This record gives sequence, C-alpha cells and structure tokens, in this order.
Amino acid sequence: MTSLANVTLADLDLFEHDQPWAVFDELRAKAPVHWDEEEAPNHGFWSLTRYHDIVGVLRDTETFSSERGTVNLEELDADQIEARKSMLETDGVRHRALRKLMQGEFTPRAVAGYETFLRGLTATTLDTAFAKGEFDFVADVAADFPIRVLARMLDVPDTDIHKLIDWGNRMVGNTDPEHADVLSTSAESEKYRLLPFRSPAAQEVFDYGNELARQRRGKSGTDLVSRLVNETPSDGIPLSQRDFNSYFLLLVVAGNETTRHTITHSMNYLMQNPDQMALLQERPELIPWAVEEFLRLASPVYHFRRTATRDTEINGQAIKEGDKVVTWFAAGNRDPEVFDDPYRMDVTRNPNEHMSFGRGGPHMCLGNALARLEIRIMYEDLLGRVDSMEQIGELSRLRSNFVNGIKRFPVRVELAK
Repeated sequence: MTSLANVTLADLDLFEHDQPWAVFDELRAKAPVHWDEEEAPNHGFWSLTRYHDIVGVLRDTETFSSERGTVNLEELDADQIEARKSMLETDGVRHRALRKLMQGEFTPRAVAGYETFLRGLTATTLDTAFAKGEFDFVADVAADFPIRVLARMLDVPDTDIHKLIDWGNRMVGNTDPEHADVLSTSAESEKYRLLPFRSPAAQEVFDYGNELARQRRGKSGTDLVSRLVNETPSDGIPLSQRDFNSYFLLLVVAGNETTRHTITHSMNYLMQNPDQMALLQERPELIPWAVEEFLRLASPVYHFRRTATRDTEINGQAIKEGDKVVTWFAAGNRDPEVFDDPYRMDVTRNPNEHMSFGRGGPHMCLGNALARLEIRIMYEDLLGRVDSMEQIGELSRLRSNFVNGIKRFPVRVELAK
C-alpha cells in the first residue's frame, strides 16, 4: 500500500490510469478525513472518503459552503468568485430560487414526456453504430445520445450538436492536454481566470447562449433558453447577464457530460460481468433498477468541493475556517459500510442509495430523473439487440480528478439473431 503521508488526490496520474480505487479504500479505512497537499498557489484540502461523512457535509450548507467554488480545487479570489458564480456556487434563498426556475422541467413527470422521442433517438443512434460492426462506443453511442436530448430541450438545431460536444470536452477536459485549449494549471490560463474552468470555450458558450437569448427574449417559447430569459426567479431578483451565462453553461455541461460517461462505464462493466449482462437480457424488467447500480459504479463525477465557514470537526478531525473540504462521491459509492461487496456489480442490489447525484442536501442533481430515463431507455434497447460486445482497442481515460470520463472505447458488436 502507498504511504498515506505521500498520498494526494490532487495527483492526476492516479485518475488517468484508473488507479484511485485502492487509494480511496486505504484512506477510507485509515484516514477518512485526510489532508492532501497541493502545489502553490493552492494550499491543500481535506478529502472525505466515507459515505456518511460526505452526506453530513452535503446537508450542512451553513458550515460547508458552496459559495467559494464547487467544481474544482482551484482557490478563487473575490473577483473570480463574483465572475464565475453559478447556481452551483450559491446557497440559501438565492440557490432555491435559481433551482426552482428550472425544477419543473426536470421532474419525473415532465421528463417522461420525452420518452417517445428518446426511444426513437436511441434506435437511430444504435442503428448507425451497429451497422459499422466495429465502432467507438463513446463517439458513436454515448456522446451522441444525451447531447441530442439537450439540443431538443434548448431548441437548437442538430447541426450545432458537434459544437456543444466540443465545448463540453474542452471545458471539462481543462486538465487533459488532448482536450484543453489551455491547461488550467498553465501560466497562459491566467488570461481566462474569470471564466469557468479557465477555458476560452466558456466564452464561446456564453456568446452562443446570448445570441439565442437575443432571439427569444420577449417571445412565448417554452424551451429552456426562453424560460431563462423571460421568467424571473421566485425571489424576485431577475437573472443578471452573469446569471444567464452561468446557467446556460451549466445546462450545456451537466446535460451531456455525466450521462455520456455513465452510459460508457456501464457498458464496460457489463462486458466485464457477462453474468449480469445475461441476467438483464433474460429479465429486462430489471433494467430500471439496474440503472442505480450503473450510476453507483460509474460515479461520473469524482468529487464536489465545499469550504468551511467556521472552525469545526469531521469524524474527530479539526477543520479550520476557510479550509477546502472535498467530498469524494466515487469513494462513498464504494464504502463497504454501506454497500456490501462494493466492487461487485449486482444489478439487483437493493437498497442502492448511491451518491452519484449527491445524497441529500439542496444541491442534489437537478437533472437526475432525465439522466435515469436516458440510461434506462438506452440499455433497454441495446441489451435487446446485442448478443455480445468486446473491446478491440485501448480504453482511454480523461486526465481529470473531477469528471470520471472515458474518451475512447473501441468495441466490436455481435447482434442477436
């Protein structure tokens, strides 16, 4: 085992090579509240790897605030906090008002209205991929599918889909040399310090969203952009330009990245566990519940971060005001105190209170019902058609400790007779 004194989950090599799991296990057992060193100008952070410790932090927004940044480990100054503030970086009344603005569009009842569209889209996506026999599961299935759903909700043309995918890759991949225009840790990124992810792609997303807003302001559209520009949040404070920009960018990123990676990881796990794949093919009525196991194992977002607002303690460890506290969802999803034999894929696992969407607290993923529906429909169709699928090349992982992403996954499919 690695010496805990030398462990830091800021080390991206751990994640690019899919090796954080043994480290998570050791931290959870021996140092569940662990201090991780970082390179300057950052000052280090506390890592939480036990399920119940993570839940406690997510639910206590007064002690563990989202206001100073949530989606990465960068320490922000006052100008950056103000410029980048989104619904994710907001607590209290304003957060509830911003969330409520879109909440009705993402309820289970509302997203059920997309089922017919999703089934047709799934069939077309799989028809095109399967006709090749050999294909990249990410590019031809997982990336294409959820972004088309988002395009429909935003009411943007299919011809723009490639731009939405590219923007998401460039922003979320800001620590991966293959995807980043400018690596977030480079000196050059200082030019983009006020933009989300320190990425010039964020400005392209803002510009695109603002043009849509200009076209739809004052009109009667029901798409998500029209809702944002024509409605006032329940606290009576209209969306500022920054609020609109950050909300639109959040939809572009969150509406695509996490679902695509869950779909990809799930196929990989099913290929590694042919008994579970066979069970779902024999009993497709189990697929809706299997989706929860897909989400638990995939853990598409490794972590979210909070900042302590006062001196406190977690699990007996003193935490100082201003300290960064990182909740490792991926580690919590494999906590043996909560999940029996946590590395085993069990599509009948019940209960399965995973934390891939958060677990309790006001910041639980707004789009969780849509993601569940998308994943379920994809696998109901896919597993009904496939006899077998095998990997035929290297699986390439995103160099990131934020998003648990797969960039390429070459496969060969044999269809059922």
